[in-house]
Amino acid sequence: MRPLTEDESKAVFAKLANYIGKNLVHLIDREDEPHCFRLQKDRVFYVSESSMKLAISVARPNLISLGTCFGKFTKSGKFKLHITALDYLAQYAKYKVWIKPNGEMPFLYGNHVLKAHLGRITEDTPEHQGVVVFSMNDIPLGFGVTARSTVDTRKLDPTAIIVFHQARVSSGRGNTVLIKRIYHAEGYWQMEGYGADMKCSAAVRARPTRQAYLYHVGGVRISLVVITLFGYFSLLQLSAPPQRVGLPPTSWQDVHARTCLRLSNMATATTSSPPSLPAQWTALSDEELSLDNVEQLLKPIRDDLWVSAACADRILDDPTLQRSLLELGLDRTNAAVSRARSAASHARRGSVGGEDGLEEDAGPVDGSDDRTRHASLVSYFSGETADAQLCRIRAVLLERLDRLNTFVEICKEAPAVDEDEEEALDEEWEDDPWADGSGEPSQSTSSKPAGKPPIPLSLFLTSDLVDTACLLASQENFAALRILLERHGSTVWQYRFSILDSIPEYALAAEYRDLLPSYDLAAEIEQKPLPKPWREETDFAERPECVRALEECGIASPLSPSRDRDERLPKHPGPLSSSELSTWYLRRIDYVLSSTGMVDAALALVQHAASQGVPGLDEAGEDLTLIARLVYDTPQAEESAAEDWSLERWRSMDPAAVIQAYLAHSTEDTIARDIQRLVMPYLFVLESRAERTGEPDSSLAIRLLYDYILNAPLGIVATIFEASKPTLPLGQRVIRDDEAMARLALACLYGSDSIDEWPTMSRIFECLPAWDTPEEDADEADEADTTIASLGAFVTPSTTRPRATPSDLLIFFAPLPTTSLSRALDVLDVHLESGEILARWSVPAPLRWFLQSNANISEQRARANRMARRANASDDKLETQEDWEWLLEDMLKLSGSGESGSRSAFCLLSRDDIIRIFFSGLLSTGNFEIAKKLLRSSSVQLSLDQQVIEDICLACSQEFYDNATSGNYHFGDMKLAYDCLDVPAPSERIIQEKEFIEATSRLCSFNLMSRPGIPISPIEIRLTKDRLSLVSRVLSSNNDAYKHTQVILDLVHKLGFRNDVVAQVKTLAMLAETALQVDDFARAYETSEQMVNTVLLLRPAPAPGAGADTELPPHVREASEVCWLTCFQLGRHPEFPDVPKKLALLGRALEFCPAEKIPDVLAAWRAVEAEDVARRREELASRKRGARRVSTPRARGAGVGVGLGVGVGVGGVDAVASLASRLQSMHMPELHIPHSPDAAALANKAFSHVAANIPFSFGGRGRSYMSDDTERSRSGSRGRAADGAHVVSEQASRVLQKGIGWLLGADDE
Repeated sequence: MRPLTEDESKAVFAKLANYIGKNLVHLIDREDEPHCFRLQKDRVFYVSESSMKLAISVARPNLISLGTCFGKFTKSGKFKLHITALDYLAQYAKYKVWIKPNGEMPFLYGNHVLKAHLGRITEDTPEHQGVVVFSMNDIPLGFGVTARSTVDTRKLDPTAIIVFHQARVSSGRGNTVLIKRIYHAEGYWQMEGYGADMKCSAAVRARPTRQAYLYHVGGVRISLVVITLFGYFSLLQLSAPPQRVGLPPTSWQDVHARTCLRLSNMATATTSSPPSLPAQWTALSDEELSLDNVEQLLKPIRDDLWVSAACADRILDDPTLQRSLLELGLDRTNAAVSRARSAASHARRGSVGGEDGLEEDAGPVDGSDDRTRHASLVSYFSGETADAQLCRIRAVLLERLDRLNTFVEICKEAPAVDEDEEEALDEEWEDDPWADGSGEPSQSTSSKPAGKPPIPLSLFLTSDLVDTACLLASQENFAALRILLERHGSTVWQYRFSILDSIPEYALAAEYRDLLPSYDLAAEIEQKPLPKPWREETDFAERPECVRALEECGIASPLSPSRDRDERLPKHPGPLSSSELSTWYLRRIDYVLSSTGMVDAALALVQHAASQGVPGLDEAGEDLTLIARLVYDTPQAEESAAEDWSLERWRSMDPAAVIQAYLAHSTEDTIARDIQRLVMPYLFVLESRAERTGEPDSSLAIRLLYDYILNAPLGIVATIFEASKPTLPLGQRVIRDDEAMARLALACLYGSDSIDEWPTMSRIFECLPAWDTPEEDADEADEADTTIASLGAFVTPSTTRPRATPSDLLIFFAPLPTTSLSRALDVLDVHLESGEILARWSVPAPLRWFLQSNANISEQRARANRMARRANASDDKLETQEDWEWLLEDMLKLSGSGESGSRSAFCLLSRDDIIRIFFSGLLSTGNFEIAKKLLRSSSVQLSLDQQVIEDICLACSQEFYDNATSGNYHFGDMKLAYDCLDVPAPSERIIQEKEFIEATSRLCSFNLMSRPGIPISPIEIRLTKDRLSLVSRVLSSNNDAYKHTQVILDLVHKLGFRNDVVAQVKTLAMLAETALQVDDFARAYETSEQMVNTVLLLRPAPAPGAGADTELPPHVREASEVCWLTCFQLGRHPEFPDVPKKLALLGRALEFCPAEKIPDVLAAWRAVEAEDVARRREELASRKRGARRVSTPRARGAGVGVGLGVGVGVGGVDAVASLASRLQSMHMPELHIPHSPDAAALANKAFSHVAANIPFSFGGRGRSYMSDDTERSRSGSRGRAADGAHVVSEQASRVLQKGIGWLLGADDE
């Protein structure tokens, strides 16, 4: 014993990790006591450290086992897990598999786990992963490796392998007892192990002495050998009968002592005396036994009890050798049975007849004789315990002999084994921990049966017959199962239904029909088969009286599994009634369907039952036949997973769902054939069932078929209609009624939302019948038109019915007569042609749209506009004139002209409407050259006058203009808007629109802002009501713009004021005001002079004696009002130094102002005149005094201001206020801010905004010149006082105002 090396540890942990994953740490880090792995003779043991330290005192050659054997290393260095590690693997397994009860026995006998036996599996289990196999009761049965992942498992067939078997609890060969673990506890060495066909949970104990404990059970001595604390071997007896987990308990004789003998052979103690015959017999293993050993060692022994027990103790796999042992044991029990029979007979007759004391039974006895015989047997067995034990052993041997005969017969029916076939033991799955590794096959001199047995003989002899029958049923070994039922029917028949339930669900009933319960029609119950036992008469040792007597004497009878069997398996000792038998068949059928989905297996079962005459299965047979068609005859998708069907699921489906399931994967090539061979039989069954229930429905089949057609795709519908053409024979047609065919077609087509299946719709229309109807009179035509109109209203969505389904439309078409149907088909023909045209130009519409828009001109006009505009937006753009002529031709075809025009797509639009829409669409695509060519083309008669063309071009240009994001007319939508006006002949409106586009481009070049940071858009310019306000914004946002008078006037003309003199005057007034705000008095005077000349030309010469304003037109009065106010403002400006010009301006103000304003103007005149007189007098006095004149214009202005303040008085204030109110009532365009009260102040603000970035301010520029004279005088005084401090500020302001002329396109002044 030694620790594992690094490589050995890696191999062991890698193997364990494949099963328990990260839980491997729990094996080492245990809370109860530290554990470790140790290697002893190539075997790896998992043992606690305390036991490991105690075992150090045992010599290595004498140490056989310690702790739990986890596995062994092969000669090639690979580590193989043993079944003894199952408990730990099950405790920490990461992935688990649970198998059904009918799959436990096949797995325990070494078979792989099939999907049919799979109960559960851990989710997300990968492929080739180590798993532990459990029963449904969570009992570990073994372990293996997955063949498929959890996901793939769901798609496999029932016969597919899910888990490859590697080891199971019954993996010990023959009757070998495998030690699971040896541990030390409570002063004892204790051992747990596995038997040949069971898992032993009991422990054997040995005190630290050399004393051997022997125990006899019915004359059979069973002992085991374990290691004591002192390294000696002791013979000990199992402290309790072994229990088998998940399987019925087995008799004591099933535990063999070969392992113990192996251990005892290795003992160092020797005996000097030669071994006796019993010792030699006991020392032989099962593989070493032969017929010679029986003759030489067993027969010479005279102790009948020991020989019989030895024969019962050996359970071999060789039928010949086993038969010899059984016959020898029966021979040794004959005398004891004869004596017991004689004792029972003596009690009845009072004497023992015959020389040897034997007497034959003399027939039936009454109750008193029975009690007497029983008492006599009990008394006899109490005195002769050896005979009692022999009688008990005889019963066991007789049962084994019968089973042996059955086994031999089964082997004869089994297929012969090929002589060249050799069974090779896979080293990977070898899990016998006691194999010596020599690799030499065991030699056997016994004969082999002709056929390969389904299970080993030893297992067949010791297992419960019902369990064996279930095992054979699960292996589908029906020949062996049939023999077992015939020979042991008295024991097995009452569990027949449990055995039948063990047959795999995927097995066909034809393979085991003679095993299924048959039915007696005369008696109306289940028919019980006749058994064929091996012995007609029951032996005395098997009779109830002998068994009862033995039990009363305390002689334990063989452990009967019947009690445990009755708890596990239902029992039916008597024949079933017809209803019970029918219920079993139905339950079995449904279980087959639900577990495997194999409808053919369930159908074969119900067909067998029907052949036996079992009642109540007709409906199930019909359902299974229909399900079979669904599963096996319907086309399936290539990647679709098979569905699991059951009778409950089938019967819960409505007929429409069944039809849909039949035709779910049908294609256009197979749909007609699938309906004929799959759907029609199902519909006939429904009709027949309705008749059997007393509720016949002749239209059921047709109604269900029509419902499917109404909900099917158009491709499927087209194929069905092609298989229903009126030209086909009536028996071959799917739809046999012509009128129903027309109604279905109308409902399917007008109820479809498809917009791209026009060829398919045409296929449907071509299959419809044509009727020879007489010519319609006026009333019939009106009726048909009314029908179409009402149909249009019917398909229009509403709150109660958002969409008219094909089923709803079929109800609408149902009452229509043949003439109306023919008329509707004519309309359908026109609509299909129209739909194809619309789809060709990328504006498809469903057929129902033609009905909805039949009386709606707005819908038709909208669709026509989309058709004309979307033609060039599709992938296939129109590039040539021929393409556009083709579009016009199709649009005209859809208009209201022609015989069928009233029902076409654009039936409410005239030819001129279509041409207008077409021309608008052509222009909207930007193809102006093609538009010009079409207008001049002789092949296309557009029939549009110049005014209409001009209106269309203007509308398209305005559309481009409104959609433009930039005002520059050299690119983008604005360029398209400008170029679009070149298509028609020039006219006043065309020129005006062009000028407006140019003005828009000029305005956008001034960087006008709609909102802070957002440039003004063209659509905002068009929507501006007072366009002169745009000029005002230009002047306020550009300080140098007022210098370019002609540019601004040209902009005003292009904005739509070309012949508007008032607008020109207002513009000149704004220019003058802007110049005045920046103290550019010369330019303000020039602009005012130009404005005066314009007004003079506008004003007619007054008639003699008439007033100045009495007969002037309104626009002249408005221009005059603006002019005199501007002249008055500039003339009275205190900082304007040129007095003659100021007097001239005030003179013009006197000329143009109303009569009531003359005093105000005269007051300003007098003030200016007084200023001029004072200046002259001062100059004259200065010359006389010879003094130097140092006055400045600003000082003179201040002086005048003082003079005006003295001379004008209150009257001047009133005059100024009156002028201010007049200016505000003139509706002059506001500068920069619409709600500013004073234009001069606004201009000053604009200038201040430009100069805001200069670190010094401008003095005296922000005041209003419409204030009273006194305030103006004070302002003038402040200006004079601060003039010297702000000289630099004024110079910087004037420099900043220069250089803006280039933005307006004029030269700098």
